[in-house]
Amino acid sequence: MLLAVTEPDPIASLPPLREAIKAAGLSAKKSLGQNFLLDLNIARRIARAAGPLKGVTVLEIGPGPGGLTRALLLEGATRVIAVERDERFKSTLEHLEEYSGGRLKVLFQDALQINYDVLSAQQRVQRVIANLPYNIGTALILGWLTEERWPPWFDKLVVMVQREVGERLIAAAGTKNYGRLAVLAQFRGQPRILFTLPPSVFVPPPKVSSALVEFTPRIEPGAVPIKLLEKLTAAAFGQRRKMLRSSLAGISQNPAVLLQRSDIDPSRRAQELSVDEFARLATTLAR
Repeated sequence: MLLAVTEPDPIASLPPLREAIKAAGLSAKKSLGQNFLLDLNIARRIARAAGPLKGVTVLEIGPGPGGLTRALLLEGATRVIAVERDERFKSTLEHLEEYSGGRLKVLFQDALQINYDVLSAQQRVQRVIANLPYNIGTALILGWLTEERWPPWFDKLVVMVQREVGERLIAAAGTKNYGRLAVLAQFRGQPRILFTLPPSVFVPPPKVSSALVEFTPRIEPGAVPIKLLEKLTAAAFGQRRKMLRSSLAGISQNPAVLLQRSDIDPSRRAQELSVDEFARLATTLAR
């Protein structure tokens, strides 16, 4: 009986990433929040944490020299759409593109300027898996959490962020990390930290630990207008030390009445309200 021979993935034949970076004379830019992940074993662990990738088109933000990109391809992603702002990586990523056999497409664009609804429709993106640049990670996540259309274009976000950002996403009401990021994330889905990594696994090492966060969208998050909830949480947590009857003065002519109609004590503060209470308050405001 003849056994089928599996051809090795051409990506596996590439030189180690550290050598490729040295040959190209590349280094991380602090101004762009870059920290390279050179250990392929850790990169593949991240890729595997996102679940089976066969049949999945992945969006990666900030591939840099392509460490996680290699891992995604080696772990079986059907296609990877990588968005990179820094054109210093053009030759390295285009070389990886050639070895991918058509499975990798690199877009040199600013990730903050992209219409992801349009991009996902054009490229059939299903999942985000990325080591997000530290300086734009929170802004990107907030943008994805406040998409007008819901369920969104992605089935899951699996992103590496600063550990503090991860803790803010999963924070419970009444804790120091609880804020608008927690309310928006927990209203629209389920965030959880999969694992953390020390600074030493990145080059250059950041000053803080990192966390791999998974966010799974809730299919029916309710009829609350998300932009209104976003505005409400921004006002409430923008002055978190004040009572809600004061912090919400900028979005309601009579915050005390708004709060009473929502069955919320006007003397409470933003960090004391649950996600459900914020949703209730936004619903009352919408009326």
